[in-house]
Amino acid sequence: MRTPPTLFLLCGLPGAGKTTLARELERSAPALRLTPDDWIAPLYGDELTRAELDACRDPVEAVQWAVAARALQLGVNAILDFGFWTRSEREEFRHRAAALGARSSLRYVAVERATLWARLEARNAALPPHTFLVTFDQFQTWWEMFEPPVDGELIDREPPSLAQ
Repeated sequence: MRTPPTLFLLCGLPGAGKTTLARELERSAPALRLTPDDWIAPLYGDELTRAELDACRDPVEAVQWAVAARALQLGVNAILDFGFWTRSEREEFRHRAAALGARSSLRYVAVERATLWARLEARNAALPPHTFLVTFDQFQTWWEMFEPPVDGELIDREPPSLAQ
């Protein structure tokens, strides 16, 4: 019997190191890596206002999910480097993976608040390609919105056909 593919969900705030982890998984799993910032700048430009950037993210993530779903159907591992800030969003994508007969693995990149802001300040000073400026006010708002995963969420899940 063929091993089902895995959907990797990368969880954490901007600057935590999700994309670095995604690149490592891309090579080691191996897996198709889907990172919204890699698509937003080429599609929409890199001089977007925060409102424009926020408006672009949902359609890009929707297309990336469609690509990931097709990859999973073909037996290819996929990585969604979306951040997954809420438990409900994480659960929704785990259910989507299970419905396709895929495993899911939540990878949480936890970073202390002061360290995370220091990383963002350094990144803001010399923005790498396909990244966007994050203000302190945005960071504060996002920190308050973020729901860190609880222990039970960090367990890899098998699709229903294998979980029995």
